[in-house]
Amino acid sequence: MDAFFASVEQLARPTLAGRPVLVGGTGGRGVVAGASYEARVFGARSAMPMHQARRQVGPSAVVLPPRIDVYRVVSARVFTIVREFVPVIETLSFDEAFGEPEELAGASAIDAREYAHRMRRAIREGTGLPASVGFGSGKQIAKIASGLAKPDGARVIEPARELEFLQELPVRKLWGIGPVSGDRLARLGIETIGDLAAMSDPEVASVLGATVGPALHRLAQGIDHRPVAERASAKQISAESTFATDIIDSAGLRAAVTAAASHAHRRLLADGRGARTVVVKLRRADMSILTRSSTLPAATTDVEVLTTAAHKVMLDPLDIGPIRLVGVGYAGLSDIHQDSLFPDLERGPDAEDPDGDDPDADETEIPRGVQIPRGVPADDEWPTGTDVAHPDHGHGWVQGGGHGFVTVRFETRSTGPGRTRNFRLPEPMLSRADPLASLDWDD
Repeated sequence: MDAFFASVEQLARPTLAGRPVLVGGTGGRGVVAGASYEARVFGARSAMPMHQARRQVGPSAVVLPPRIDVYRVVSARVFTIVREFVPVIETLSFDEAFGEPEELAGASAIDAREYAHRMRRAIREGTGLPASVGFGSGKQIAKIASGLAKPDGARVIEPARELEFLQELPVRKLWGIGPVSGDRLARLGIETIGDLAAMSDPEVASVLGATVGPALHRLAQGIDHRPVAERASAKQISAESTFATDIIDSAGLRAAVTAAASHAHRRLLADGRGARTVVVKLRRADMSILTRSSTLPAATTDVEVLTTAAHKVMLDPLDIGPIRLVGVGYAGLSDIHQDSLFPDLERGPDAEDPDGDDPDADETEIPRGVQIPRGVPADDEWPTGTDVAHPDHGHGWVQGGGHGFVTVRFETRSTGPGRTRNFRLPEPMLSRADPLASLDWDD
């Protein structure tokens, strides 16, 4: 799927079509979970700090909080359609999957393109969203091809051309080569996948490790025999980093924990579930490992809540010694989670508050992304992106507000671009609504 989170927002909120949309956290540590192609023109991208993306896009940027339940419902509909073409698929995230259609074994490139056209047309008709399809003799080639097909296209890499195709691609295009290993290869003059393929097995093992290195080397040579198989649900989602220089103070460790929590959070969003337990893993200079965990009242996908929980159980290097590896994991994964539109409030009065926000706010619960009314909201309880309902105007979403007023645009997927209404607060006829209503799908 193309720019999935942002595309879903543009689908359910038609006024946003053609606009630079950024989906993600809006707090001080917020990161971009999804960026529309209109936003990518300005250099915005997923995993970028939100403040940086907003600065690059400028005043035309539309910043919205993630609505995970909406994305999950749309994802389920997409994959239901895909399974009509390929019964067995291996899902990677909300918006990406591998499949091996039996009818394409030995097919021509023309046959594959026609197949892609039929699948993409079915997805567009069934959901209103664009999709891209990549074809290759293995997962690696197919994944790269799908990236090159975006947006809204298809790319077929014929087996006879695969090695030629791979040769000139940047080595970072290879699935499994991240920033660290990419920089390590660049220092050795390995810039392309072809350069990596030309290395000897011992050279690759010495640079990328004896386990991962040979596997990446085979992929660089176009050898990929991994079958497509249904994926089992992960029990924990985590991210960790080993540092060239040991961390010796709490400020450095705090920054490392924040980074690991953010990386793991991106994987959590892609998985589509919320987490209730946060685990911090620390490997000391003597190679011993310490772990600490914190369990929240309910599962959540809110990055600030999860990061704060990680900070609370973090240990001080002055007490335990230098740290060489830092990891953050999320466990207690559940499809039923809380998507808070008020992360500062959800931290609660006992939570550590690194950004200096008010620590005395009440805790609020918003199960499964449904915004539950708690009396008449105050001015500051109508953040941008909130789904609302009005008995006369129907379903809408908050575009902005302040100084005793809130601006709401009333529209859903089926209405087309809607009209805005300004309300003086408090407005008893305006209530929070189920975000799924913005899709306006009968089922």
